[in-house]
Amino acid sequence: MPAPELALTERFQSAFAQAFGEEFRDADPIIRPSQFADFQCNAAMGLAKRVGSKPRDVAQQILDAVDLTGLAETPEIAGPGFLNIRLRTDWIGNQAAELAAPESHLGIPAPDHADTVAIDYSAPNVAKEMHVGHLRTTVVGDALARTLEKLGHTVVRQNHIGDWGTPFGMLIEHLLDVGEDGDEAKLLESDPNAFYQHARAKFDGDAAFADRARSRVVTLQAGDRQTLEIWTRLVELSKQYFHRIYDMLDVTLTDDDLAGESSYNDQLEIVAKQLEADGLARISDGALCVFPEGFIGRDEKPLPLIIRKSDGGYGYGTTDLAAIRHRIQDLRADRIAYVIGSAQELHMNMVFETAREAGWLTDDVEATHVKIGSVLGEDGKILRTRSGSSLRLMSLLEEAVQTARGVIDELRPDLPEDERAEIAHAVGIGGVKYADLSTAHDSDYVFDLERMLALTGNTAPYLQYAVARIRSISRRAAEQGITAGPAPRVENDAERALALELLQFGPTLVQVGAAYEPHRLCAYLFSLAQAFTAFYDASPILKESDDEVRGGRLALAELTERVLVEGLDALGVRAPQRM
Repeated sequence: MPAPELALTERFQSAFAQAFGEEFRDADPIIRPSQFADFQCNAAMGLAKRVGSKPRDVAQQILDAVDLTGLAETPEIAGPGFLNIRLRTDWIGNQAAELAAPESHLGIPAPDHADTVAIDYSAPNVAKEMHVGHLRTTVVGDALARTLEKLGHTVVRQNHIGDWGTPFGMLIEHLLDVGEDGDEAKLLESDPNAFYQHARAKFDGDAAFADRARSRVVTLQAGDRQTLEIWTRLVELSKQYFHRIYDMLDVTLTDDDLAGESSYNDQLEIVAKQLEADGLARISDGALCVFPEGFIGRDEKPLPLIIRKSDGGYGYGTTDLAAIRHRIQDLRADRIAYVIGSAQELHMNMVFETAREAGWLTDDVEATHVKIGSVLGEDGKILRTRSGSSLRLMSLLEEAVQTARGVIDELRPDLPEDERAEIAHAVGIGGVKYADLSTAHDSDYVFDLERMLALTGNTAPYLQYAVARIRSISRRAAEQGITAGPAPRVENDAERALALELLQFGPTLVQVGAAYEPHRLCAYLFSLAQAFTAFYDASPILKESDDEVRGGRLALAELTERVLVEGLDALGVRAPQRM
C-alpha cells in the first residue's frame, strides 16, 4: 500500500523521464504537503537549471507528461512553478480501506533491510539515586527502541550502568560495616543517595576507613573472588531500585539489557594494546592517549582522548571504545545510537573518530549521538530542589501521578477505585513522558506539570482523551446494535482530511526510526487527533440515520483509534479505556 508521497513520486519521476530524458528519472520531485492543496511538487525550479528553461515552462512540460489517472486531479501551476496536487477522494478512500485491513499493519512498511540496532540509553549509577537528568535519556531511548521494533528492526538495548570504578571500594566497605541485611543496606533499594552519602561521609572523616576503601578498590580491580561477590550483591540491591523506576515509567528495560561498565573490564587492556600496536596511541605526560584527527584544544594543540591514565587506571574513554568495539564486532550492529546528554558531544565524536581510525567503525555501520537536552525549572535553569541538589526522579513521577489522581477523582468519582488509580498512572506518567518526547531531543524544555496534564494542546491527555472518546462511541454503538461498516467512509471534507492524516502514519514512523526523532511522531499524533475532532464535529456517527453512512463513519473512527493507540505505544504512553 503506497503512501501518497510515494505514489506521487513514482508518477512524477516517470513524467520527468518522458519530458526530459531517461537521465532525469531519478530526480527528486520534492513532494511536500501544501496549504493550498493536498501536496505540492516543487521540482520545476531545480530541473529548470538543468534543462535551461524557465521554471513555469518546465512545470508545464511536467504537467503535460504526468499521468495521475486514478490518483489525483489535474494539478495547477502556481507561483514560479509549483504544481498543486489534490488527490482523488475515491483514491484516498480505497487507501483507507486497505489501511484498515489487518494484513496492512496500519501502513507500517516492512524494511528493505532489517537492521540490528544497538541503543545505549538510561545508564544510571549503582548506589546513586536516578535524578531528573536520567528522565530524558530513558524515555527517548525507550521510545526509539519501541519504534524501531515496530518497523521490523532488531533492537539490542544497552543499559550502560555505572557499576565500576573508584567509589566501589568505599561502597563495599560501608556495606560490610552496616551488614547486608540491615536497615542501612535497604536504602540501596529505597534511597540510594542516602547510602552513598553515608559512605562518603565516612570516607572523608575516617582515615582508617578511607585506607580500607582504597585497598578494596585494588582487590576489586584485581578480581578478588570475595570482593566480587560483595560487589555483585551491591549491584543486585541497586537493580531493585532501577526496577521500581522502570516499572513506574513503563519502559521496556530489563536485567537482560544491562551492559554496565564492569562488563568491559577484561577488554580495556586489550583495547589499549591494540591502539598502541596500531600506532594510534602514544604516551603523553605519562598517560597513554590517542589524538583523533580533527580535534584541537584551546591551546591550538591536538586534543587527547586518554586511554590509560598515568597511574595505570582506565577511564570512560577506554570503556566507551571497548563498548563500541563490542557492539560492532560481537553484537553485529548495523546502527548504534547513543542516547546521552548534549554535553557529551565532543567526547562521543572523539570516540567515534578513534573507532574509525582503529578500523572498528566502518562505513557500513552508522553510529549516532542522539543528543539529549536538559529539563529546566520555571527559572530556566536545570531543574533542582530548593536546596540546589538534583531532583529525585521518583519524587517527580509520584507527584505527576498524584496530581493526575486529584483531577480524575474530581472528574470521574463514578469510576471504581482501581480504575481511577490505573487512569491516574497512565495520565500522569504519560503526560511527563509525552512532554519530553514532543520536544526535539536536543532542545531544553521547562518542566510544567499543569501544562503536561492539560486536556488541551499537544499533550498526552489530549490524545488519551481522543482514544477514550472513540472507545466510548464504540461501546455505545455496540449497546445499540450498531456495527462498523466493511470500510471507512471517505466522502465529505472532514472524512477526507481525517483519512489523509491516517495514511501518513507509516511514513511518519519510518522517518522517526531513520532520524531518531520521536517528536515528529508526537506532532503527527496531535494533528491526527485534531483531524478526528473536526471530523466528529462535522460528521455525526451514532445520530446518523443512514445505516451505511453511520457504519462507514464508525469504521473511520475505529481506524483512527487503532492508529492513535499504536502511535502512543511506540512512544511508551498508555491509552486508558475511559477518562
